[in-house]
Amino acid sequence: MKRINIIKGILLTSTIVLGVSCTNLDEEVLDGVVVSSTGGGTVNTSSLLTSSYEGLRGFETQGQMFALDEMSTDALVGPTRGGDWDDNATWRQIHVHTWAPDHVEVRNAWNALLSQVYNCNLVIENGSGAEVAQARFLRAFYYYNVIDLFGQVPYREAGSSLEADPKVWTRIEATDFVISELEAVVGSLPARTLGNTSVANADAAHFLLAKLYLNKGVFKAADAAGPYTFDAADMTKVVTNVDAINSTLAVDYWDNFKPGNNTSNEILFSSVNVRGGAGGGIQFHWRMGMHYNQTPDGWNGFATVAEYYDKFNPNDRRIKNADADIITAFGNPVGFQIGQIYKPGGTVKVLDRIKSDANPDGQPLVFTKALTLITSGATLESAGVRGQKYIPDSQNLGAPDNDYVFMRYSDALMMKAEAIARGGAGTNDVVKLAAIVSRSGQPAAFPTTLDGIYLERGKELWWEGWRRNDMIRFGKFLQARELKPYVSDNKYALFPIPADALFNANLKQNPGY
Repeated sequence: MKRINIIKGILLTSTIVLGVSCTNLDEEVLDGVVVSSTGGGTVNTSSLLTSSYEGLRGFETQGQMFALDEMSTDALVGPTRGGDWDDNATWRQIHVHTWAPDHVEVRNAWNALLSQVYNCNLVIENGSGAEVAQARFLRAFYYYNVIDLFGQVPYREAGSSLEADPKVWTRIEATDFVISELEAVVGSLPARTLGNTSVANADAAHFLLAKLYLNKGVFKAADAAGPYTFDAADMTKVVTNVDAINSTLAVDYWDNFKPGNNTSNEILFSSVNVRGGAGGGIQFHWRMGMHYNQTPDGWNGFATVAEYYDKFNPNDRRIKNADADIITAFGNPVGFQIGQIYKPGGTVKVLDRIKSDANPDGQPLVFTKALTLITSGATLESAGVRGQKYIPDSQNLGAPDNDYVFMRYSDALMMKAEAIARGGAGTNDVVKLAAIVSRSGQPAAFPTTLDGIYLERGKELWWEGWRRNDMIRFGKFLQARELKPYVSDNKYALFPIPADALFNANLKQNPGY
């Protein structure tokens, strides 16, 4: 088990986590729980804004939002491997849609998102100028994720008592609020600065507005599981917001995920990784699936599913970066790894840890597509195609220089293509769309049918946190698939409100739970 989850307090969640308006308030955020006092002093809005940005690192871990957004889909699975990686079936429950209101990662995601809303609110209520504009954007981003994952959104009105239960927006109300906030603040945000996309900027706000309008038909549906109606005017808003983004595509796909990726003009919004010996959550994205004996070493956990891997051409550069410097440093291509695994240099085979009389040093480590939810025996350490979305920083494995990417221009261009296919007014930039595919080494034509766009989004954005959102919008999420051979109940289109959060009498459990 390689989970990092230290609970430092009693989970009161929404009963106190969303207080926003007291001018004199000292607070300490403990795993999503705000423990507050009424002592004197003023709110340090600069420090709180920094905390609001640092809260984005919660998306970097293998759990919380990443697990809910990716492991619940066809793209990622966390199989139990003998006595390892079970965690009371935590990961398997997400993949096969059997989670419940007491699921630890559901609770952790809820707490992580709403504790950052709390920080943003304190800045908004007590700050001024650029600080407030940035905090409003960040709050909108956190709220977007609450809307997407949970539907209901707790909030506090300015001046309300911390002793009172937060009020709750419906999914429709919250969607309208976040759209209005972004449209109000986008003109106050600075232009994006190449080299520092970790600061809230106008391009990021336009991207998030495009994402909201694209999903508005989902967020406003009578049933979270659909059917969905996509209004042509909303789709045109997607086009308008994407057209307002001033960006270009990186020539090399992997420029977006390498150490020093802050130099890529394609990245619209990111989170600076932890440096200076403090580690960094970005390591999860090359350690969570890698074998113990690889370079860099990993935890032999997560994998992709064969039916998802098989959507790619095996030579698609998006899943196979075999540049000479990568093979020299790590021995294997970065992307999805399958077949014999090698030591740095790419010639000496890596062995697993399963020893026998015939192979006292272990068997050659050969990753295979064959995978079950519970593995054992000879395939315990080799089952499953392993993924590395970020190029490991060979110079700083413990404090890597990769920023975590939230928004990319390629996603924006594909959102625009989808919006036009759903009835929005506008014209696709066929040259840029073709470049998304051609830089992967595949045929340059970009499909403009909905089925083709869905397929291409799955290839371009693997493990970037958008797969669940895409599958729901395209009506694929609840369907049967390789390791979930049944149609899920409609209730799984939303995650449940965590059991602890229901101390707030204004929250009602999502239907079916």
